[in-house]
Amino acid sequence: MAENRFPCPPAGSGNGSREMVCIEANRILDSCKDRDCFENTRVFLTDFGNEIIEHTNSIRVKCAKIVQTSIHLEPVQFNRGFYSVYIRFFVKLVLEACVGAGRSQEFEGIAVLEKKVILFGGESNVCIFKSNPDATDFCAEPSICGMSRNVPVAVVEVVDPIVLDVRVVEEARECRCCCCCCDIPESIDCHVGGQLSEGSGRRYLVVSLGIFSIVRIVRPAEYLIQATEYCVPDKECVTPKEDDPCGMFRTMAFPTHEFCPVGTPLPPPPASEGRSRCGC
Repeated sequence: MAENRFPCPPAGSGNGSREMVCIEANRILDSCKDRDCFENTRVFLTDFGNEIIEHTNSIRVKCAKIVQTSIHLEPVQFNRGFYSVYIRFFVKLVLEACVGAGRSQEFEGIAVLEKKVILFGGESNVCIFKSNPDATDFCAEPSICGMSRNVPVAVVEVVDPIVLDVRVVEEARECRCCCCCCDIPESIDCHVGGQLSEGSGRRYLVVSLGIFSIVRIVRPAEYLIQATEYCVPDKECVTPKEDDPCGMFRTMAFPTHEFCPVGTPLPPPPASEGRSRCGC
C-alpha cells in the first residue's frame, strides 16, 4: 500500500512554516539494565494446587507471565538526588503435574520477585498544581486544584520471565520468600481462579526464573524545540469492499522481511543491478 503520512513541504518552500515552541515531556535522568536470576522462589498456590503437589514429583511450567508490578521510590540518605527503586513482580505460572495413571492436571500459582536499584533522580522543591478538567459546569462550585510534589517517576520495562527450573521441596528453608501469602494483593487472586493459601502440608513448590529488565527515572521538563505546522494528509482512508474481500489484500506489500532468518544480514545488491535478485 502506498504511504503518504506527512506530505508537508520542506522548510524554505514558502508553503510550510516553522517556529520555536515550548513542550512538556519526560526527561530520562538515569537508567540501567539488568539480568536477574531468582533461584528457588516459592510459588504460592490455591488449595487445589497444594493438594496436587502433595501427591506428585513430576511438574513442569507451561508458561510464565508478569501480571502485576509494584514500584516504590525512597530517597537515599546522605546522597541527595539519588533514589532507591523497590520493584516487586507478581508472576503467574501455569503448571502441569502428573497425577498417576498417565493423567496430567493443570493448576496455577503466583511467584513474587523483588529487586532494588539506586538511580539518580535529581532534586526539585516545587509543588505542581493542575486544574480539574471535569469542572466545566458554568454554575458549579470552583474545585480545588490537585497538588503533587515534583518527585521523579520510576519506569520499568521487562520481558516475560524465563523458567530455569521447577521442583518440589520438603523443607521451607529451601524456599526463597520475600513475602507471605497475606502480603499478596487480593487483585492477584483473580488471575489464578481462587484464593491463594499457605497450604497445610510439608511440601512446597519452588521455581527459578530469569528476568531481563530496564529501569529508568524520569521527571517532567520543558523544552524549546523547532516545530513544523501540521498539515492535513493527502492520503485518503480506504475502506475494503464487502463484495471483494481480496481487493485490499492484493494492494498490501509482500512482507519480505518476515521470511528472512533473524540475524542473517541481507546480501548487498550486485554492482550491475539496482536491487538484489534474492527475495530477501
